[in-house]
Amino acid sequence: MSDAIDDDSKTDEARQAGVVKRVREFRHPEKRNRPDNPIKRKPDWIRVKAPVSREYQATRKIVEDHGLVTVCQEAGCPNIGECWAKKHATFMIMGEICTRACAFCNVSTGRPDALDRDEPARVADATAKLGLEHVVITSVDRDDLADGGAQHFVAVIEAIRARSPGTTIEILTPDFKGKAEAIETVVAAKPDVFNHNLETVPRLYPSIRPGARYFTSLELLHRVKRLDPTMFTKTGLMAGLGESAEEIAQVMDDARAAGVDFLTIGQYLQPSVKHAAVDRFVTPDEFDGYARQARAKGFLMVSSSPLTRSSYHAGEDFEKLRAAREASIAAGADAVDRQSAETAALAGAPPSHR
Repeated sequence: MSDAIDDDSKTDEARQAGVVKRVREFRHPEKRNRPDNPIKRKPDWIRVKAPVSREYQATRKIVEDHGLVTVCQEAGCPNIGECWAKKHATFMIMGEICTRACAFCNVSTGRPDALDRDEPARVADATAKLGLEHVVITSVDRDDLADGGAQHFVAVIEAIRARSPGTTIEILTPDFKGKAEAIETVVAAKPDVFNHNLETVPRLYPSIRPGARYFTSLELLHRVKRLDPTMFTKTGLMAGLGESAEEIAQVMDDARAAGVDFLTIGQYLQPSVKHAAVDRFVTPDEFDGYARQARAKGFLMVSSSPLTRSSYHAGEDFEKLRAAREASIAAGADAVDRQSAETAALAGAPPSHR
């Protein structure tokens, strides 16, 4: 009997291995015929520990029990062990299949399923059970939907607010093909942070992000700030794809001109041999240099390191972002007071008091 069970177990394992292999083969059908790009050995500063903690397993169970998808898993994030150990998960809504095929992304490409109308309630319940004070919601691209999924984002935001009114909400959205109505719909739901990643420099868009346009993404960020100047905006870049330091600096300038408050920069890591190759591993010192440069250009908040990702330490960074704005407002008020006093002194009159 035990031998028969062992044989069956081996058969099941072989069958599951075959399924996993087929899933991997067809996860990116559009990349199947591309030439292989050998994966470079990661430097020591990129290495992370495998996720094994009990807290990690507890977070995983909540995600699985609610039938949810996370970008942490789908994108193969290197920080999943650290974040999930703290019960920080980034939910990816509207399914696990994207309508686009970016050369850097590990999310599956294909024809998505219909929207799950119960998903907002499940995301809200998982947020409450994880005890999240700050939650990040992202999604696949849904070019098959007229509004790109804007109303579904709203439904998720409203469900979280109803269940966990004290939780701050950060969204990381697709570009909605630049549709003004879709962007306005999401902004009207008042997320605390509106993030949309520029991802890379304009020159690399045709090869790295062929389904998107740099200035469409830039205009989205600018539109959000025009619609609600008080809303925090955020964008992210990958380094190591072949961009130059000068090109990174230009993107910083473009983002600041669009009113972006928060910039993240992290190392691109190649998911498979069919994805875009890593041009080089940017050193920690270079990332520190990018951070200094970005702060000098006026970003309220900057996170720049090899392992930085859009939602990495998002809750802690949100508190820093809010504090940075308050400090900036206070500094501006002090500057007005000083200027008023100087003007009054020159005119020979007593300074005014607010």
